[in-house]
Amino acid sequence: MDALKIAQECNRRHFLSRSGAGLGALALGSLLGQEQTRAATLESASRGLTGLPHFPAKAKRVIYLFQSGAPSQMDLFDHKPTLQDKRAIELPDSIRMGQRLTGMTSGQKSFPVAPTVFKFARHGESGAWLSELLPETATIADEISIIRSMQTEAINHDPAITFVQTGSQLAGRPSMGAWVAYGLGSMNQDLPAFVVLLSRGRTDQPLYDRLWGSGFLPTRYQGVKLRGGKEPVLYLANPAGCSPELRRQMLDDLGALNDLRHNETGDPETLTRIAQYELAYRMQMSVPELTDLSREPQSVLDMYGPDVQKPGSYAANCLLARRLAERGVRFIQLYHMGWDQHGDLPNQIRSQCRDTDRPSAALIRDLKQRGLLDDTLVIWGGEFGRTVYSQGQLTATTYGRDHHPRCFSIWMAGGGIKAGYTHGETDEFSYNIVRDPVEVFDLNATILHLLGVDHTRLTYKFQGRDFRLTDVRGKVVKEILA
Repeated sequence: MDALKIAQECNRRHFLSRSGAGLGALALGSLLGQEQTRAATLESASRGLTGLPHFPAKAKRVIYLFQSGAPSQMDLFDHKPTLQDKRAIELPDSIRMGQRLTGMTSGQKSFPVAPTVFKFARHGESGAWLSELLPETATIADEISIIRSMQTEAINHDPAITFVQTGSQLAGRPSMGAWVAYGLGSMNQDLPAFVVLLSRGRTDQPLYDRLWGSGFLPTRYQGVKLRGGKEPVLYLANPAGCSPELRRQMLDDLGALNDLRHNETGDPETLTRIAQYELAYRMQMSVPELTDLSREPQSVLDMYGPDVQKPGSYAANCLLARRLAERGVRFIQLYHMGWDQHGDLPNQIRSQCRDTDRPSAALIRDLKQRGLLDDTLVIWGGEFGRTVYSQGQLTATTYGRDHHPRCFSIWMAGGGIKAGYTHGETDEFSYNIVRDPVEVFDLNATILHLLGVDHTRLTYKFQGRDFRLTDVRGKVVKEILA
């Protein structure tokens, strides 16, 4: 009877998994010892890979202000004065060149050119052209580098955002923040290396947690999302009746059980679980202090604007980004939704810029006055651009714009970026790039370069292949470097 019971409880799969892991664990233990292995693994999660950075870094951290939905470049950054004389003409075939369209406009019989209704002017000593929609960004024109020649491979939102964030249009790859956390580690043991903040604009657009996921990298490198409201991180606070001392005892006991499990199976994710429990314990103190804006001087709050007092707003998240930066968080990702303006663009983009222009500029000024801008890389941009032709009917006061992957604009600042510089050029219709194109792989290679990382050498072996953020492409855009 005992033999039968043992046979029932030890099936073939269980036997092989236990014996295989046991032999591997025994061999590893004889070389290093289980405790040394655990300690080394947990330590490597915080300090990054041996040998990184590959060369002296210009930036210690990144703040990525991602404008989800695709801001219209010719209404914000890409000044095309000659378009005013071409209003309502058909987009010439010589410009369109049979390029792919989305299903939303591919059936249109007419593609009328829609010049922007907004005025442009030069700003700063650099003379950067900026729309009247960006009066606050205009005040930092000499701090930013505008890239007007970005291009991408994707034409729809989800694959395009996935591509920008992970280097692949298909889901499942590690996000940029996860790659950075994996390679460079953390600078603060009480906060995650990679933090994500979300805010909503005037229109909704779905964003998925996998955009800040770790893909095939260990899960300890995925982004931690801070929410607006009383509970910034779910399940972080102790439940009623659970004292800090009881929580500490529970974690110690749980860590001992996980140690036993790791010794049995050799699964590295068990070590991740231990590390994340311990980080969550430390975050019980660090997160409430981080998210408490009451001690910020009124002058700083005023700089970000009235919405800074609303948890979860873009303004509040920009201020939190600065607070995260000064506390040593390595990669800070803001997502602001609402730029998907297929119709009534003039009214919608006005509202969107009212929400984002002042806080974005305030973040740059705030970082600079605290001495953080020099080693903090800030990026502002979306997943693709917008068409010069109107989606739907063009009227005297309104128009819409469809997705356009062939060209779009972003800006960067701080962390080794050449200030007061404009890079690249598009044709007179802001439809094709005519000088200095920058691919998504090039942008990502440049971001890693500024962090002191050679993008061709930051790799991870998975399913028999060495993967990297820039796949098999990408070159550093040296012209935008200081």
